[in-house]
Amino acid sequence: MNTQELMEIIDGTLLTEVCDFTREIKGGCGADLMSDVLASIQPNAILLTGLCNPQVIRTSQMADVAAIVFVRGKRPPPETIALANVESIPLISSPYGTFELCGRLYAAGLPSLENPVSNGNCDCDE
Repeated sequence: MNTQELMEIIDGTLLTEVCDFTREIKGGCGADLMSDVLASIQPNAILLTGLCNPQVIRTSQMADVAAIVFVRGKRPPPETIALANVESIPLISSPYGTFELCGRLYAAGLPSLENPVSNGNCDCDE
């Protein structure tokens, strides 16, 4: 799937000036914890998130994310968009929530590109 096809499936609105509509997207990942993104996402995935701060761009740049999709119609502040333009990471807003976006993309053939946690321990208090 390329970025143009992605935009059509999710009713996306491009928020950045930069976007390679032909870039191949290999899969997806949904996360709001940037530590999860760094630990589990594979290159050339899209990131579905509700976070709109500049840290999302920095993390995505390190993880070689193909594009960032903001869920529920969210729009990041101007400084986040400016940083995404500098780093050439497309930002897309979709009116759908994370659950529906995952379903739409999976039904369209986009696989998950999330690696499992190696030890299975999330360090959560039980």
